Amino acid sequence: MLRRLTPVLLTLLVVAFGVTALAARPDRAAPRRTADFVVLAGVTGLRWDDVDQRDTPTLWALARQGSIGSLSVRSAHRPTCPVDGWLTLGAGNFAAWNGSRAAAGCPAAAVTVEQPDGIGANLPDQESVVQHNQQRLPWGTVPGSLSESVRCSVAVGPGAAVAAARPFGRVDRYAPGLPADPAPLLGSCVLSIVDLGTVAGEDPAARAAQARRADAELARVLAARPPNSLVLVAGVSDTDLPSRLHVAVADGPGWERGWLTSPSTGREGYLQLVDLAPTALAALGRPMPERLFLGRPAVAVAGRPADLPAAIAATADADREAGAQRRVAGWFFALLTVAQVLLAVAVLPLLRRARRHAGPVGPAPVSRRVVAVVELLLVGAALAVPAALLADAVPWWRGTHAGWWFATVTALLVVGATAAVRFTPGYGSTLGPLGAVAALATLVVAADVLTGARLQLNGVVGYSALEGGRYAGLGTVGLGVFAAGALLSAGWLARRVRREWRPVAVVAVGGAAVLVVGSPYLGADSIGAIALTAGVSVAAAISTGGWLTVSRLAWAAMAGLAVMVGFAVVDLRRPAPERGSLGRFLAAVGDGTGGLTVHRSSTANVETLVNSPLTLLALAGALLVWFALLRPWGGLMRLFGIYPTMRAAMAGTAVAAGIGGVLGGSALDVAGSAGALVVPMAALAALRVLDHSTDRTRPGDGHPAADRPGAGYEGSPPTPGGGDATAAPADRAPGRAAADDATPADRGATPAAAARGR
Repeated sequence: MLRRLTPVLLTLLVVAFGVTALAARPDRAAPRRTADFVVLAGVTGLRWDDVDQRDTPTLWALARQGSIGSLSVRSAHRPTCPVDGWLTLGAGNFAAWNGSRAAAGCPAAAVTVEQPDGIGANLPDQESVVQHNQQRLPWGTVPGSLSESVRCSVAVGPGAAVAAARPFGRVDRYAPGLPADPAPLLGSCVLSIVDLGTVAGEDPAARAAQARRADAELARVLAARPPNSLVLVAGVSDTDLPSRLHVAVADGPGWERGWLTSPSTGREGYLQLVDLAPTALAALGRPMPERLFLGRPAVAVAGRPADLPAAIAATADADREAGAQRRVAGWFFALLTVAQVLLAVAVLPLLRRARRHAGPVGPAPVSRRVVAVVELLLVGAALAVPAALLADAVPWWRGTHAGWWFATVTALLVVGATAAVRFTPGYGSTLGPLGAVAALATLVVAADVLTGARLQLNGVVGYSALEGGRYAGLGTVGLGVFAAGALLSAGWLARRVRREWRPVAVVAVGGAAVLVVGSPYLGADSIGAIALTAGVSVAAAISTGGWLTVSRLAWAAMAGLAVMVGFAVVDLRRPAPERGSLGRFLAAVGDGTGGLTVHRSSTANVETLVNSPLTLLALAGALLVWFALLRPWGGLMRLFGIYPTMRAAMAGTAVAAGIGGVLGGSALDVAGSAGALVVPMAALAALRVLDHSTDRTRPGDGHPAADRPGAGYEGSPPTPGGGDATAAPADRAPGRAAADDATPADRGATPAAAARGR
């Protein structure tokens, strides 16, 4: 009876872990009204390295007394050209101007602004722009949503007119440039949007001159700002490839000397362009069109250095790191894919010749030195992604040749980690390297997440603030490595306990991993937590033996579904601004707009599947497993039979990676990063198992190894004398044991059946 209830009890335990992780969220009080007027001043292309005390004294003083942050200017197009940036600012959602775009860079703005009455203005193209965003783009954006949320708005300059135009094209009050006395115009409406010009190009002298002109215009705006007003200064767009992080400054009551952040980023010092519209409405105390705004109101938080040059240097350094990450990440994953494919090719002949022949005739065994070198290469390949993550603790991006510095640091870390695994006690055992690598990878990712995920942000194997997808918590690659490492560690640990306690061990380790992934204070990945819950349930269900049957898969699906339902119930009870992605999606389903989220997710899956190098890594690993390791000569089936907990761990990893990738919109990226860890270790363990596939010595036959406790395979039956039915022969190379770390009596096979299985 208890055995039948075990899956139910374990499922409930995993569900409890998952809901606990997902239910609690940081307290985020709704922003209160802080201003009677809001002035949004935009400078296209303005970056933090353009700001200094000499060329931009007004902006420097504003940053000193206000709050600052790095602005991600993502829009519906990449790069975000000026007209797209202004349109996104006014929409509070990813938007794009319809029309042709150059293959690289931004076309010249061609916005027509008509002034029929001399008071306001009209954009004749606005209707087609709204239709383009509604019908051709997946975001459901309505340009002009910001101006529609207030009674009256002012626009100064053509860019500001794009942001302030209502959906039918009307701008309430418009001036082509700042008048001699801007105060009456800026005080005529509660919301004013001002175009301060452009800072473009890469010539330092030209950028400095353009920044000085924009700073002079900003000085006039500040001199005429209405009383009790909030002034937001933003670099609203890129001007060319590549994309960069831009300036964001907020000055007004309640915005003194802090970092800008928002719930959409969850990272101090970072906010998005789509956050500016809801920030303006929140400061004015106006209700927000929740179904239209993708961004969330920004807030100022403490923690900014008192030294303003140090704070600005940190934001400029983040921009440099994000730019270097984009250049380096592509070739890193390309080289990793090539290296793992070459290793797979090198392993194939070793797998063919690894099985020892009991007869007098057979192929000569491969040199032990060659096998040892290949094993170390497999360990290094499995540790490449954790090493690349740890490499971001060193500021490699500040060097002249950033890519070479990153390669050097990563290579040194791989060599050091491989040496640490090699000299770990138990390396000579069959699963020794696998356990050490899994534990090391899990600890690296967990330590980063527990300390604020600083290595994930703008890291080569993390996520980029320029992409606008994630700014805090656990990224796609980190999720794959952490899930694989945690489940392999759980399987390695579970095999060292009694059979009936193995599911409990898997749930304990896996449940802790679910907490790390799902907690809003840590990994902040609800989809990843749901996927990992399903993977842990699968691993726990088959950790005592057997395969992934339909019923066991159903239990895993039920566990993941239960976590999802539990979180959804909790999330839907929160105020709309505090909901997570799942709660927002279910709310959208309720009001009939959930199809947009599904469309965006499916589009993201297709784009990632086609464009990501991790897709090749996932496919290469799957081909090696299916056409080599799972063949009768490949050793993996034998490994699974001897070590059922490792079969459980790898099956759970496959389930978690598949669900996490599809639901998270990252296709095979999670599977690719997980495979980069799992596949090399599976190949290494298969090599060692095959090397001892013909061991037939029995206790008491004169071999000293036969008297060593636990010397036989895990699947061997216990003997009356306390030894195992099979043991390693005396001529085995030092440090190479077949299953000397395995526990006996995993299966109730007879000695004859055990011999036939070998």
